Amino acid sequence: MSEPTVEYAGIPLPEVEVFSHVLLSADTTEKVLNALDPIDHIRQINMTGESISKVLGSGPGKGLPNNHSERKVIMVGGREVELKYQVGAFYIELDVENEEMLEEAVEKIRAACEANMPRGFDITVGRYSKYRKTLRDYK
Repeated sequence: MSEPTVEYAGIPLPEVEVFSHVLLSADTTEKVLNALDPIDHIRQINMTGESISKVLGSGPGKGLPNNHSERKVIMVGGREVELKYQVGAFYIELDVENEEMLEEAVEKIRAACEANMPRGFDITVGRYSKYRKTLRDYK
């Protein structure tokens, strides 16, 4: 099991949850990620959604390659990213030092999402992913 590479000094960094009202297409996901890319203080972006398997797991085509139109490689900031999900939510970890920087980053994220997610979304600030070991990690 790998260890996190960044020390948090015991302080959890804030995360912004952008929860889409619909599952996003690969094109929309690419637009949102490219709009988020130039925003300062974004440390990492995690995405969740409906998994699109590489091969069919059941039915008459079991074991054959899955030719789903939304499973493809997208370009984000000049880098290729293999999309394995129809994205439903983004968890954006911010590296900010105070409330003013946090509010500025959240407003830029909101503007990027409003421009690229026309079917709507909810945005909240908090901590949604684990940032340190818990008792379950020692079993």
